[in-house]
Amino acid sequence: MTTPNPQNTGPHDAAGDYLRSVKAQQVGPGDRFLTRQGEPSTPVAQVRTTRDDFGTPALVVATLSDGREVRIAYGSTIRVRTHRPAPALDVSTDLSPTEEGSPEATVVEVAQLHPDNQHVLAVASKLSRGINLRSGAQLEDIDTLARHLFIDLDDSDGALRLTTLLTQLPYDGAMGRWKSIESSLALAANIHFHRGEVAEGRAAGARLAEPDQDEEDPIRAQRAAEIRQRQMNEPNLYDREVLRAEANGDPIGERGWRESRLATLMYLRARGGSETFTEEELDRRVRREVAALRALADRIAETAPED
Repeated sequence: MTTPNPQNTGPHDAAGDYLRSVKAQQVGPGDRFLTRQGEPSTPVAQVRTTRDDFGTPALVVATLSDGREVRIAYGSTIRVRTHRPAPALDVSTDLSPTEEGSPEATVVEVAQLHPDNQHVLAVASKLSRGINLRSGAQLEDIDTLARHLFIDLDDSDGALRLTTLLTQLPYDGAMGRWKSIESSLALAANIHFHRGEVAEGRAAGARLAEPDQDEEDPIRAQRAAEIRQRQMNEPNLYDREVLRAEANGDPIGERGWRESRLATLMYLRARGGSETFTEEELDRRVRREVAALRALADRIAETAPED
């Protein structure tokens, strides 16, 4: 299954060019460099690479249409305006070197198992440059990538490895960060349950109650518990929204609502069910929703335009 290359939808200038940062060796004819004032140069006419005395590529020399030469260090990054689509990411060149045992290394190792998936490589390339586990945005990237591996690529092992980067983090009262940790805990718990690893699944699910236990006032804690139980007994499963998207022939919209439904079902299953949903019923619903999402992913990929 192929995935559309997200890099090919970058911002355009008024002339319809892509505005893109590229490696020096990726500069090609027709590209225009941006000056320090933000103005474009004349187009590149030709490009050659010069090597140092040891035979290693050292400089990229771009000759502009007006005869000027621009020298750029090989491997450095430069911003250009170009009509060319972004080149496909390469697992051997677009993932940054990482320290063994680091969170970045885990992301890279998982990504290397999917060398042809541009979505995986795009996220992994960004994360490989450095992960700050205090950053809510980066935690969200990791969680989103884990769910993509599980749903779209049927890679439970890779998804589980990524969730461990988040599931070991404590609840610190920052709900923005906790949202991604909570999502990864629910995903990890469901993967374990589906593998028959009940103890591991329950351990991950138990941590979902940490925000409920953080309230020290007993009256407020009881009220919060009652609200939480009501939400678990009567969850929003987005039935109306899914049916509307199906009726309108909107697979992308349908996927979004089904992903929200799956997140709710996984959370409920990880918490051990509720007064209205047994664990067995939730297992059945989770499996059905994952199958529906995988079928949708295939449909969307089949209708996506080629790069």
